[in-house]
Amino acid sequence: MRLKTLQVGALPILVTMVFLLAVKSETSVHESGKHLEPATISPAGDPIPLSPMSDAKIEVLKRSRQLVLYSGSRIMKTYRIGLGFSPEGPKIRQGDGRTPEGSYYVCSKNSKSQFFLSLGLSYPNEGDAIRGLKEGLIDRNQYQQIASAIQHGGVPLWNTALGGEIFIHGNGSKSDWTWGCVALENQDIQELFNTVPKGTPVTIKP
Repeated sequence: MRLKTLQVGALPILVTMVFLLAVKSETSVHESGKHLEPATISPAGDPIPLSPMSDAKIEVLKRSRQLVLYSGSRIMKTYRIGLGFSPEGPKIRQGDGRTPEGSYYVCSKNSKSQFFLSLGLSYPNEGDAIRGLKEGLIDRNQYQQIASAIQHGGVPLWNTALGGEIFIHGNGSKSDWTWGCVALENQDIQELFNTVPKGTPVTIKP
């Protein structure tokens, strides 16, 4: 009889210990590093509207046709995209139909774009300009103008043989139809336009 009483009394203690271990494990997972799950769905399963972000980052994954929006290191949302009509490889020159690859930033925002809304990207960057100078696509004066604009977070020259006017814009993501831009559905570019400020880093990967 005494043994039975001890077993029953130990049950609440055992349950409490299991609960505390589970809480500690969950806390360790969340504090261990980068959040990988999108944070735009509420516990009830409803979409959570995104707010303007001061720590926004954008990653464009050409091969998988995805644009990933981060807040710091946390993935906030993933969008389907369309690319330039010749999407393989980095952009080389004006008219090649390629979407650039490399590190850029949002250098302009246009609320009256012919493609609904647009975020201008800082292509060509300084690395693109160095290559263009070596290949004779731009002269030294053009190179210096591009380099100066990039160093000051401005809009680089867009009217050279290197090409320019590369945007993230609307008008549809179901095919690769642009001249090198990144295209989203209109509701997606509306959300992105409202969320990210000028200066937001943009990394475009193959």
